Amino acid sequence: MSLPLEVLELELLRLPPADRTRLLDRVIASLDADKARDKAWDAVAATRDAGIERGESVPVAGRDAITRLRSELT
Repeated sequence: MSLPLEVLELELLRLPPADRTRLLDRVIASLDADKARDKAWDAVAATRDAGIERGESVPVAGRDAITRLRSELT
């Protein structure tokens, strides 16, 4: 028998922060099962980071990147 979602949520929120963090990590890991995709994104991130370290590109603040993207979509 499974617990209703609301009851489960209340029980989880009563856990100490460290336990909630550990549980959250496990839940996210269970949803993120595409290892090939993760590896590909890790490679992209490493390539971009290396470019920044070599001075070939300039990092952009997340807020600025979102603003630029929104302006391109409108």
